[in-house]
Amino acid sequence: MDYEMLGMEEPTGPQVTVREAEPYRVDFRLSSVDLAFANSLRRTILAEVPTVALDLIEIETNTSILPDEMLAHRLGMIPLNAKNCDQDLEYTRDCDCEDNCVRCSVTLTLHARCGNGIMAVYARDLMIRGERVNDTIGDPVITDPEGKGPLICKLRKGQEIKLSCLAKKGTAKEHAKWAPTSAVGFEYDPHNNMRHVDYWYEQDPVKEWPISENAAWEPAANPDQPFDYDAEPNTFYVDIESIGNLEPDAIIQQGIVCLQRKLATTVSVLQGEGEDGQAGHLEDHDMMGGGDADGYEPPEGIDGNMTSYGNGGASAWGASAQTPYGATPYGQSAYGF
Repeated sequence: MDYEMLGMEEPTGPQVTVREAEPYRVDFRLSSVDLAFANSLRRTILAEVPTVALDLIEIETNTSILPDEMLAHRLGMIPLNAKNCDQDLEYTRDCDCEDNCVRCSVTLTLHARCGNGIMAVYARDLMIRGERVNDTIGDPVITDPEGKGPLICKLRKGQEIKLSCLAKKGTAKEHAKWAPTSAVGFEYDPHNNMRHVDYWYEQDPVKEWPISENAAWEPAANPDQPFDYDAEPNTFYVDIESIGNLEPDAIIQQGIVCLQRKLATTVSVLQGEGEDGQAGHLEDHDMMGGGDADGYEPPEGIDGNMTSYGNGGASAWGASAQTPYGATPYGQSAYGF
């Protein structure tokens, strides 16, 4: 776009062009940023965006063909609605409750018994029990036309499952069941103008390595022009697929928020409250128990570089010192050390 002809100032900062938008997918172009930022956003979306998943399964009855462990694993991988969980729901490790409460968990139950034939148990059979922080969090994600959701198991005549589940907040960095996306596509330089990729081919690289559709969004390099060794990518093509627990725009927004928090924490730690890195030493001192009445204190007379096992490299017992087990051999060397 020629901004001068339109009488507009050329925009500065990151630019986003949404190319496709669907209920569970968004495809956009991110430009005017460097590779470090774009890849950081991608990794944050993959592993740092909080969602909700079943984390604790208490099985009361299970006479199905599936072992308890397999049944619990299948339940844990069922996507649950996580709308506004970042603000509304607490991490269990950060909550003040003793075990779990409405502020940090959602309780779901499942009870199914087969009378005749074969009975299929689906995610829709999970029922919310008790209160929750909002009206949608913890609901199983159901996107199929039949409204059944993922298949949990199948029961034959007389078989039964009865269980209670706790859904908790977490991130994919802890376990894949908390992943908000099923896939994140990421590409830059589709024409390989910067030669970051060496194509291995057998006969014809053009046929064996076809360029992607993203190549239509930027020109190929002129082969007659000299190669620019200082060129850096600044345009990236991102395709995000949600599994339904969060909308694609919410995933991106929360990814940006998570990245901002991590950067703010890093800057805060680097700046510190003291000078010449004193804040970091104080933090290390506190982590080791300094200032704590119950923390470890070295024996009297041991300070500086002296440890309980040596002072300047010598044993605390000393060379040839008498111990309850006899004289120590330390310090006696045939070489005069």
